[in-house]
Amino acid sequence: MADSGRARPGDPDAADSRTASPVTGKKRAQQSPGLRAKYQTSATGHCFKKVTLTKPTFCHSCSDFIWGLIGFLCEVCNFMCHEKCLKTLRSVCSCMTPSLVQVSHKPPTRQVPREPLRHVCELHVHADCAVFSCADCRSCHQDGMMEPDTFHHHWREGNLASAARCEVCRRSCGSSDVLSGIRCEWCGITSHAACYLSVAPECTVGRLRCMLLHPACVRLDSRNFSKMHCYRITEIFVMSKSDDDEEDDGDAVLRKQFLKVFDGDDAVKRGHFRLVSLLRATKNEEVVEAALRAFYLPDEPHDFELQEVGGQQRLHSDDILNRNGGPDNKGTLRDGGGGGGEAWILRAKPRDGEVVKVYAGWPKAGAAFVSVSVSRSSTAATVLSEVLSQLGRQVSTSSCAHTLLCVCVCFLSLGACCLFSSQVSLRQMNQTRFYIMEDRNRAVQVSLLIGGLPTLLTTEEYSQLIQEHLTIKSHLVTISHIYGSQGAVVLQISCFSEAERIYMLAKDTTVNNKPLTSLVVPEITVTPDVSPLLVFVNPKSGGLKGRELLYSFRKLLNPHQVFDISNGGPLAGLHTFRDVPSFRVLVCGGDGTVGWVLGVLEAVRHKLACAEPPIGIVPLGTGNDLARVLRWGPGYSGEDPHHILVCVDEAEEVQMDRWTILLDAQDVSEDGKDNGFLEPPKIVQMNNYFGLGIDAELSLDFHQAREDEPDKFTSRFHNKGVYVKVGLQKISHTRSLHKELQLQVDTHTVPLPNIEGLIFLNIPSWGSGADLWGSEVDGRHEKPRIDDGLLEVVGVTGVVHMGQVQSGLRSGIRIAQGNYIRLTVSKPIPVQVDGEPWIQPPGHIIISAAGPKVRMLRKSKQKQKKPSVAVKDGRSESPSSRDGGH
Repeated sequence: MADSGRARPGDPDAADSRTASPVTGKKRAQQSPGLRAKYQTSATGHCFKKVTLTKPTFCHSCSDFIWGLIGFLCEVCNFMCHEKCLKTLRSVCSCMTPSLVQVSHKPPTRQVPREPLRHVCELHVHADCAVFSCADCRSCHQDGMMEPDTFHHHWREGNLASAARCEVCRRSCGSSDVLSGIRCEWCGITSHAACYLSVAPECTVGRLRCMLLHPACVRLDSRNFSKMHCYRITEIFVMSKSDDDEEDDGDAVLRKQFLKVFDGDDAVKRGHFRLVSLLRATKNEEVVEAALRAFYLPDEPHDFELQEVGGQQRLHSDDILNRNGGPDNKGTLRDGGGGGGEAWILRAKPRDGEVVKVYAGWPKAGAAFVSVSVSRSSTAATVLSEVLSQLGRQVSTSSCAHTLLCVCVCFLSLGACCLFSSQVSLRQMNQTRFYIMEDRNRAVQVSLLIGGLPTLLTTEEYSQLIQEHLTIKSHLVTISHIYGSQGAVVLQISCFSEAERIYMLAKDTTVNNKPLTSLVVPEITVTPDVSPLLVFVNPKSGGLKGRELLYSFRKLLNPHQVFDISNGGPLAGLHTFRDVPSFRVLVCGGDGTVGWVLGVLEAVRHKLACAEPPIGIVPLGTGNDLARVLRWGPGYSGEDPHHILVCVDEAEEVQMDRWTILLDAQDVSEDGKDNGFLEPPKIVQMNNYFGLGIDAELSLDFHQAREDEPDKFTSRFHNKGVYVKVGLQKISHTRSLHKELQLQVDTHTVPLPNIEGLIFLNIPSWGSGADLWGSEVDGRHEKPRIDDGLLEVVGVTGVVHMGQVQSGLRSGIRIAQGNYIRLTVSKPIPVQVDGEPWIQPPGHIIISAAGPKVRMLRKSKQKQKKPSVAVKDGRSESPSSRDGGH
């Protein structure tokens, strides 16, 4: 959010008189600004008054109990504190917060709901309050506009754990009763608001620095794109009901007036207003002051006036009762109806000049800003010359450029524009910040990943498709990467407006009845000694627990390294990390999600600088057999996300086999003579197990039930219950599988016993943790391992046998071990690979090793430190454990 460009008077008393909140409480007395008692404080913008406490209250500054009956309350932001804390108070009032934000993030260009905002910066706001909020988002990338020389802490107030300790004085700075204290959103250290200035400004990023993607390593030209676009957040528009229209009692209606106040001409066009409540006998100066408070404008009331909507008539009467009708106009205002004095526009009084602040946009500037007087005749060139002389920079104005946030001017009448903007929107002008910086003529490079295209096409065919459906401008757009196996291309665009047009158009385009996907992709450049973590989260897994993990990892890590796998698949993350020489991967989902990531990694590994990144798992699925083998547990049950990341950092690397299954459906009857193809051959990858017969039939029935009613399958407990129900229905099922299959292991033909199911195991876990092979010592076979290059062949006699195996009462029937399997199937049969079932026609099935082994992360057996130990050291404390919402 940009801040005010106007310089403020330095008089503390004047500041206090300008920053009082709108009169909205039923019992709050209306006093003239000149009669209100003022209390000096070192913080900016507060307007404190002495109040009598009627119930136990805690100080918002030091979090201690306020003893006695007297406290000090800010009329604007309801900040409560001791009298002793007024001298050391550092917390800035909400009316002045936007003016202290130095780096601006472009706000979304469309209305967004409250929920997605929480996914990025934890900010909870009402729809009507969004325009008054301050964008307190972490700066997660470099956009080429301002490049700081050091990486500083990102302080945020409130929501500390009760056991949090101050980094400076080591006293408690958290409280469960009030929002007190501050913490760094990167390294997690906590401090009192009065102590944090003693902390070194440089941030070390904390315990997760070994896996965090540093913002200085990420470049993203984010102009024309909102944070939701940059962080790949799916936009869901949900209109929220306004909380402003609260019903009052009859007595309050008789005593109050309600004015509909618009902030300039822009608010009138959009229909955005604030209701200002006043007593019946309120003077003009108090009306203007209440209107300023409603829009959080810290200005002098005598510099502003109210004009009636639809005319130039100004409010000048000492008593507004006669101008605004009787007390029954409250209902008329809410209905938007028309009477004479219901709606008013807040404007600045006519003046000939403005005083603006201009900030230096280069590192280590001598002064943070300089104040410059502008008039209607002032131009950007004259302002640049004056600013450069005040900053002591001997630079030609032709080699500098200025950036105006919210107001765009290029060597025109700057003074006239400022005066005009104050009439369009006072708050917009209040939050406008002017920067001066060297003009580097930086080339624009926006990368868009377009997915959903047909697979395995040539470069010319992809270019023709893109040109046909997106009508790109060839001189501005080039195809930099092609992923034919995934049906995706990466476009390099050298124009912001063209990038925005293609991005929005692709989301509404279909090719061969398949919708396209469009993602903004950042550029990452890291040194070889850095190994960041690439996180994939399936929000649909784990009964919506995946969604909460997605939010938590975005807060703990850089959002540019956390990917929603349901939005663009794994390719978006792997392409983003294509030039990173060393990185690790964390997959949050079930075994199917892990297989998805491994499959895409296998297809694009030749285009990655790190072709074999190690992969860790957060189990969110139903079975999670691979996660069990790698010690990540049977399922996610609400563990602290910070603790999960620490475990990933301490995990050990192991090798795991992967297998290729060739399914060649042919007519293998005597009449067909093994040469009639029933359908094209297909190849699938297998990580865990491959089953035929009763095991696959149960999986197929469960899969069909979930497809019919997906809303009911939101918890692992319910899923397992349905699986048991399906199994009971098959308890009397019989099938002579040994008569329908011919098995060859390596070079030997293996006879099959009388079984109903045949399973090939790569890991020693099956069916949600069952040990199908068994732990008995067998001289004929080796002990199974995930990296031994062998598959274990096991048979089951039916549903009862499978239930006994899962109960631990029996094990399966050991048949063979080998690294090359050949099956001949004479009839259609249910099969399943890692939980994905289908009906396979008769033919040949060949299983062989799939290239190099994959590197997996196995959770270390070392006992983790207790959370209480981590709390003693603020740098290692989990920020997510202290989140409480805003």
